[in-house]
Amino acid sequence: MTVTLYGIANCDSVKKARKWLEEHGVAYRFHDYKKEGVRKADLESWAGEAGWETLLNRRGTTWRKLPDAEKEGVDEARAIDLMAANPSLIKRPVIAHDGPLLVGYDTARYEDAGLAA
Repeated sequence: MTVTLYGIANCDSVKKARKWLEEHGVAYRFHDYKKEGVRKADLESWAGEAGWETLLNRRGTTWRKLPDAEKEGVDEARAIDLMAANPSLIKRPVIAHDGPLLVGYDTARYEDAGLAA
């Protein structure tokens, strides 16, 4: 199984997910948005699978610091543009594997998706 964990290295949720994967013997590749960026095509694919509302992190400081004009009337296309320009707006972690896309840290969903060895 190919597993890629997308996120930001210093994010607590990403750290927890990495630890969980390691403890469960899951080999994975880590893709750091800050160092490697994120492709708009990936965001579009993820939004199609998980929903852009799920993918967009409206709880973080990056969202709160955006000008109100940028946050008003956000739709899928605008959300994808915002996330492409500001990867910190992507809810973390995102785990792509042979099953359904997993967004956020949720060990029960990881187990249900067959990630646990």
